[in-house]
Amino acid sequence: MSVVAIIQARAGSRRLPGKVLADLCGAPLLQRVVERAGRVPGVDRVAVATTDAPADAAVEELCSRLGIPCFRGSESDVLDRYYQAAGQWTADRILRITADCPLLDPEVAGLVVSAAMDNDCDYAANINPPTFPDGLDAEVMTRKALDQAWRDARLPSEREHVTLHIRNHPDRYRIVNVRQAMDRSALRWTVDRPQDLVFARAVYAELGDGAWGQADVLALLDRQPELAALNAGIERDEGLRESLMTERTNQ
Repeated sequence: MSVVAIIQARAGSRRLPGKVLADLCGAPLLQRVVERAGRVPGVDRVAVATTDAPADAAVEELCSRLGIPCFRGSESDVLDRYYQAAGQWTADRILRITADCPLLDPEVAGLVVSAAMDNDCDYAANINPPTFPDGLDAEVMTRKALDQAWRDARLPSEREHVTLHIRNHPDRYRIVNVRQAMDRSALRWTVDRPQDLVFARAVYAELGDGAWGQADVLALLDRQPELAALNAGIERDEGLRESLMTERTNQ
């Protein structure tokens, strides 16, 4: 049973252009995500799915330097990009990670991989609803579920957001959610805005590039609570909410 972690990455970003190539304490942000994804228990291969836009030639070049497989596909139909990428690497299950998560906790992502395997489900995640900090998101789907979503998804939002069709149809897919006892979903550890990058750099400056995780970042914030103020006040999942609201308005 092959599990491939596919990192969704592109250089274009409305709020923070070029963020995946931005320096994060001595290495590009995307490299940090690749390194952490490679530590996830149960993952057999790490790959990157970027777009065929000219700007993402730089992403492909970085992957080449790192020795990481890179697939280039549709910029707008991200579901198709994942579908094509999964076929190229013959994945039985796909761990979806986004390149704006340089604080990804391999242990947390590993819990999602284990949940998918232990429950033999179509889709497992830790975001439905979230209890982990924003930036520790992990989703695992079977190749069969991805194929079905690719065939059936029609809404623009379901083509743009890879797993939305699956989450919208619990009647068709066996879905499992991984939770933790304390809800920490209000914590923002993703990189989508300039202040998020400042926060990530502050964490890496203190913890380095080792195999630390959620508990270590929480301990750091206990010691230095002022770090949390660096990117405070930004809501979670803004892009997805905006997309859905726009689509519902236009229906």
